[in-house]
Amino acid sequence: MNRAEKSTFVGDLNAAIKRTGVLVVAHYAGLTVAQMSNLRVLVGKAGGTVKVAKNRLTKLALDGTDMNVVTPLLKGPTVLIYSEDPVAAPKVVVDFAKDHDKLVILGGALGVSALKADGVKALATLPSLDQLRGKLLGILQAPATKVAGVIQAPAAQLARLTGAYAQKAA
Repeated sequence: MNRAEKSTFVGDLNAAIKRTGVLVVAHYAGLTVAQMSNLRVLVGKAGGTVKVAKNRLTKLALDGTDMNVVTPLLKGPTVLIYSEDPVAAPKVVVDFAKDHDKLVILGGALGVSALKADGVKALATLPSLDQLRGKLLGILQAPATKVAGVIQAPAAQLARLTGAYAQKAA
């Protein structure tokens, strides 16, 4: 890469990191190209991105962002995995690391908060943003259906009572 390409790369990575909700840093030494490609596909399906870059360029890109707390983790062959959804990237990375022991999670950042490897694993156990929205919608709709059932109950009882009197009279 020449100087202009490096500058463009750092600017693009900086802009991407500013838009993310979570950033995970991991060592990837020993993973095959096919395994890294598989990781990229899995993270991409979850709405995230995988970036491998020189640590010096990554540090420059992190400068001026809230996620610069991960700078001390950038030693050796590191990979950045990030997504806007704060649960998507950690969930995929933790699942991938269970099957591939060469991927070692070092830590990450959630907003301005630094996360250790255990924090990333704990974040991965949380439900995703879409799952939380679904649960919230279910909670909000439940009272409405209960109210509708209560309102309909007296009318149904009145109809049954009227029907019983009609049968008795006949």
